[in-house]
Amino acid sequence: MRTHVLASAAALTLTLLSSGAHAQNATGFKPNGPDPLDARVAPMMAEISPARIEQTIRTLAAFGTRHTASDTKSDTRGIGAARRWIERQLRDCSARTGGRLQVTMEAFIEPAGRRLSQPTELVNVVATLPGASAGTPRERVLVVSGHYDSRNSDVMDAKGEAPGANDDASGTAAVMEMACAMARQKFGATLVFMAVPGEEQGLLGAQEWARRARARNLNVEGMITNDIIGSSHGDSGQHDARRLRLFADGFDPVMRQLLNTTSNRTPGDDETNTNAAIRAQLQPVAVAGGGDDLPTQQFARHLKAQGERYLPGFSVDLIERRDRYLRGGDHLPFLERGYAAVRFSEPFEDFRHQHQDLRTDNGVVYGDLPEFVDFAYVADVARVNLAGLATLAWAPSPVKEARIDARELTNDTTLQWAASQDSELAGYRVVWRRSGIQQWEGAKDVGMATRVTLPLSKDNLIFGVQALSKSGHASLPSYPLPLSR
Repeated sequence: MRTHVLASAAALTLTLLSSGAHAQNATGFKPNGPDPLDARVAPMMAEISPARIEQTIRTLAAFGTRHTASDTKSDTRGIGAARRWIERQLRDCSARTGGRLQVTMEAFIEPAGRRLSQPTELVNVVATLPGASAGTPRERVLVVSGHYDSRNSDVMDAKGEAPGANDDASGTAAVMEMACAMARQKFGATLVFMAVPGEEQGLLGAQEWARRARARNLNVEGMITNDIIGSSHGDSGQHDARRLRLFADGFDPVMRQLLNTTSNRTPGDDETNTNAAIRAQLQPVAVAGGGDDLPTQQFARHLKAQGERYLPGFSVDLIERRDRYLRGGDHLPFLERGYAAVRFSEPFEDFRHQHQDLRTDNGVVYGDLPEFVDFAYVADVARVNLAGLATLAWAPSPVKEARIDARELTNDTTLQWAASQDSELAGYRVVWRRSGIQQWEGAKDVGMATRVTLPLSKDNLIFGVQALSKSGHASLPSYPLPLSR
């Protein structure tokens, strides 16, 4: 493949546009016009129902507690009743949409630990929508989750009331709505919609699924967890129903340790090549100065851009941190295994309604109850998720072997990459931005060329290369590594 790329390397030289053009951005290039919206997205977004989300959240809260170690036999109380109800809803949705959603209950035994007093059966409720790449050696997989367990003030209290309306019936309801809304549509990538338990006991359900995914070498291109997405109000009176936080940092402390170790095992994991896989993927990019351009950051930029495009007036605040201080979510087990993984969370948090026993003190109501959830806001968060997932699922696989040719002393930038074998490929795009800017500022479509020269300084800008589909969707950008002399 490399020989083919180099052999066909007649450079496509682009002409610098007039510096006086009012449409130019800070790099001196006039960017491409905005891509047209895909008409298939709006009907799916319209399927997201605030009323159905409210019903789901109230039903889950009515199980009393969904603590991971709570009752599994009752049909009206506890985590067992909750997971069976979620399964039934997803199976009903599959039946209504042609049976394309494959619903499974993936059980495993979690041994006793710091937050579990005895071995406990946990069950991930998983709805899979196979894509066109399903069954291929490098099947593209996108995962979105919410956790259906809950807790009160005492993380070990498996019997007390813990309605968990916001944390995290809101995320579970959003994932269930997405699964039903997207089930009739066909995508290139496989979509996995998960309701997982054990988050409050140590991210246990997500950890098990991510562990199995890495052991099977699944090509998880991106993973989103929706956790505490139910309120647009803060505890100091703040209110913004058009804003959402997106936590994303692909170079977390765990990875820093992995990149500096020769071990081929992640502590506590069964798979033997986890660390090697993470190092192979991330170390070259990090060494080449791409610490802000790891797959997680590229995925987050895509989610922000598409969410804001398809839901005008809604703002996604991209926060370059793996999560809130001393907190964590179900994206972390994926992140720690080298997958691009991010967390959506509401713009403010009211801690009176998180991890609290139900009570009223001095006229203040404490507890995670449905009356403190903004159901229309949850619906909008689900729509942001859906827009990002759908547009990426229709995109080609990311470009491979992206390189920046810095072997000659020149102020231009020459990029090359391996030709894609994707049958939906329509061409390639080069994107760029200034260092310190979160989003891409400029872009240039270059047709089917696999080597281009831009009259832009490689030393002053950050570049990426994308593959474009026939339906107009762009892959996640690939960070170009330098060609050695």
